[in-house]
Amino acid sequence: MASKSKNVAKGRVTGSAGRFGPRYGRFCRKMVNESEKISRAKHLCPMCDTIAVKRVGTGIWECKKCGYKYAGGAYVPQTPGLKVVLRAIETKGV
Repeated sequence: MASKSKNVAKGRVTGSAGRFGPRYGRFCRKMVNESEKISRAKHLCPMCDTIAVKRVGTGIWECKKCGYKYAGGAYVPQTPGLKVVLRAIETKGV
């Protein structure tokens, strides 16, 4: 007799998007998984330069070390638009 083996789906999305099960499609669950992984990670504080910034709410970020609280993007502390503006300010020398 052949031994039974578990068939595991190739490229299955797990993590935070696993709560959706097979619903909504692979691509949508992958996007949710990536955005939640980024939003729940610790980020660099603009004031004390330590990796201690956590998301408090939608667009609200707080450093656990120095207590600095600021507004940022909904899922990332610095949006791509802010990075473009900061780069433009640096080049002009304002």
